Amino acid sequence: MSNIGLIIEEKAADIGNFLVGRLLPFREKRAVGPFVFIDHMGPSELKDYQNLDVPPHPHIGLSTLTYLLEGSIFHRDSIGSAVEIKPGAVNWMTAGKGVVHSERTPEYLRHSDKRLHGFQIWVGLPKHLEQTEPTFHHIEADEIPVWEEDGIQYKLIAGEAFGRKSAVPVHSKLFFIEIKTKEAKKISIGKDLYGEAAMYVLDGTVSTEGNSYGSKQLMIAKDTKLCEFEMSENGTVYLFGGEPFDEERFIFWNFVNSDKEMIDQAKVNWNDQNHDAFPLVPGDEKEYVPLPKAILNRK
Repeated sequence: MSNIGLIIEEKAADIGNFLVGRLLPFREKRAVGPFVFIDHMGPSELKDYQNLDVPPHPHIGLSTLTYLLEGSIFHRDSIGSAVEIKPGAVNWMTAGKGVVHSERTPEYLRHSDKRLHGFQIWVGLPKHLEQTEPTFHHIEADEIPVWEEDGIQYKLIAGEAFGRKSAVPVHSKLFFIEIKTKEAKKISIGKDLYGEAAMYVLDGTVSTEGNSYGSKQLMIAKDTKLCEFEMSENGTVYLFGGEPFDEERFIFWNFVNSDKEMIDQAKVNWNDQNHDAFPLVPGDEKEYVPLPKAILNRK
């Protein structure tokens, strides 16, 4: 019996200057462990007149994880954080009861050619933390565990696995792992994983059970413990998953919660620009992303 429960091909969507690959949620599978939303951003070549400019926008009930492979993004939020993220580092922002943030090309890069490539991920919060105060953590690249075994390079970007723990302060049992190969290798790591697991092929091919899968495909395992596959030379894959929550998580626009009433209230608060619920972003107060009208009345 095949261990591949579902193969999701990346669906491309144009967002401004970028081609964004929407990996989760998907009609057949709304979440993998606590992961509820994954965007593969780029790779994009930006000219000297093109920049990333995502104005202030809100979140509730989730943590966002930004991980770049190329380029740079300047993050500002309503907590007062103002930090540039570069490849290999992690931005981990926990929205809790409500946070607002913006993401833009840093000022010193705005008039030069540049590249941008990475992942933007939403992780649901345990029910008892959905109304917590918002927090932000920036974890430098050299704080992320990296090791090599049998010519295979592993990086534990977030969570726990392989008897190791990332410095990213996650709120539930999860893993987000990068695996790279220079030569073709067989990978057998099911014993080190738990909960639900999915694999995204970035470079090269992955073979399992007599089938090969190329880049921009997401594979979700039926049984995490049977996670065994062969990677081609110069391959890169990302594994993510962990223990799922007992309760369903609902997603409306940028809001995630186990309680639809909390989402409905967040819609009203953002639409009304209630700055008690969603404070302004210091240094980026002049504009914001309006609530889509179709979202306001959607139940």
